Amino acid sequence: MDVNKTIDTFITFFRELDHQQIPSSSLVPPPGDSVLFTTSGMHPLTPYIEGRPHPLGRRLTGLQRCLRTTDLDETGDYSHLTVFQMLGSWSLRDYSGPQSLRWGHQLLTGGLGVRPGLLYATVFGGDGQVGPDVDSQRTWTELGVPVELTTGDENWWSNGPTGPCGPDSEIFAWTGEGPPSGTPSTSDGWLELWNHVTLRYRRLDDGSLAPLPQPSVDTGMGLERLMMVSRGVRSVYETDIFLPWLFGLHDLWQPETRSLRIIADHLRSAIVVTGDGVRPASTGRGYVLRRLLRLALTELWRGDGTRTIADLPDQLIQDTLTRFGQPAPPARVRDVLLTEERKFSALLSRGRSLLQRLYPHGQLTEDDYAYLHATHGLPREVVIELDSQIRPLAGRPARPPRP
Repeated sequence: MDVNKTIDTFITFFRELDHQQIPSSSLVPPPGDSVLFTTSGMHPLTPYIEGRPHPLGRRLTGLQRCLRTTDLDETGDYSHLTVFQMLGSWSLRDYSGPQSLRWGHQLLTGGLGVRPGLLYATVFGGDGQVGPDVDSQRTWTELGVPVELTTGDENWWSNGPTGPCGPDSEIFAWTGEGPPSGTPSTSDGWLELWNHVTLRYRRLDDGSLAPLPQPSVDTGMGLERLMMVSRGVRSVYETDIFLPWLFGLHDLWQPETRSLRIIADHLRSAIVVTGDGVRPASTGRGYVLRRLLRLALTELWRGDGTRTIADLPDQLIQDTLTRFGQPAPPARVRDVLLTEERKFSALLSRGRSLLQRLYPHGQLTEDDYAYLHATHGLPREVVIELDSQIRPLAGRPARPPRP
C-alpha cells in the first residue's frame, strides 16, 4: 500500500468501529498553551481527556502533524524525524485499554499486513505507587504476542508534572537483520511502532496519584514508521513519503547518505513549520525554525559552499504542504527560507572574520562563547562549526567554507 491507502485503511478501520475522524491541528498550539509545538496526536485533545465533552463524541480517530526536537541529534538514522504525522485513536471514557490493544493487533496484522511474528509488546511492570499492568500483559498473551514487563518509568505516560497519566503498552516491530531475537530492551532491532496509553490517574501537585472516575485511552503511531514496517524497507527514508525528497536532493547536490537524510528532514520540517505561520526568530518557535534551517544549511554547504535552497524544486515544497494539509502559498514559504539563508550566510562570513581576528589560536572558553553570542549574535553551535572549519581537528580536512 502507498501512503494514502495506508492512511485510509487506518481511518476506515476505526470509523467502522464508530470513531469520528477529527481534523489535523496546527503545529502551533492555541494561545495559553505552554508548549512550543504540538508533539503528539493527543495534545490537541487534552481538555477532552481531562473531562470536557468532545462535540464529536467519545470515540475519535485522526492524523496529526507533530514536531519533536528531542531527537535532533539522532536525525539521519533509520527512524527518527523532526516533523512527522501521527495516526491516532482515542477513547474518551468509553472502552478499555485491553480493547484498544485487541483492535490495534487486528488492524496491524489484518488490514495493514504486518506479520504477527514480527511483533513484540512491552507493558508497565509497576513501581512504588502502581502495580504492574496485568490487564495488558494478559491481553498480549491471549493474542500470542510476546510481552516484556519494564521497570522504572518505562511504559508510564504523563502530560507533565501534574495532570492525566497512566501505564502504556508499546507495540514494537522487528526491523533488524535476520529473524527476530531478543526483546525491545535488549535488541536495537525492535522499533517502537504504536503506543497505547490508558489514562487511569491524575498526578497531583504533591506527586500523589488520584484515580480518574472514568479512564481514557490514547494511542499514537508514526505514519512514517508504519510505512517502513509495512513495506519491509530499512528506513523511513525508503518509503514513498521520502523518496521524492531523496531523489530530488541527490540529483541536485549528491550529498552522502546521512547528510542527504539530515538535509531532507530539516528542510521538510522547516517548510511545514513555516506553513503553519512561524517565522525565523531569536527565541521561541522562531528559533526552532531558524535552528532547523541552519542545521540543514550547515550540512548542505559542507560539501559545496555554492549550494543554495534557491535550487529546491517547487514541486517538493508544494507536495510537502499538500501532504500536511497546509494552504500556505509555496512561493511565500520559499521566500522565508531564502531570506534566512542570506542572513545565515552573512552571519557566517562575519563570524569567520571575528574568530580569525579575536581567537587566532582557538581554545575558546565558556566566557568567549557567551561574549560572542551576547555581543555579536553568534550562537554557540555556529561558533563551534566555524571553529572546526578554521582549525580542523588533526588529520581531518577543513570543511569548505561558505563564500
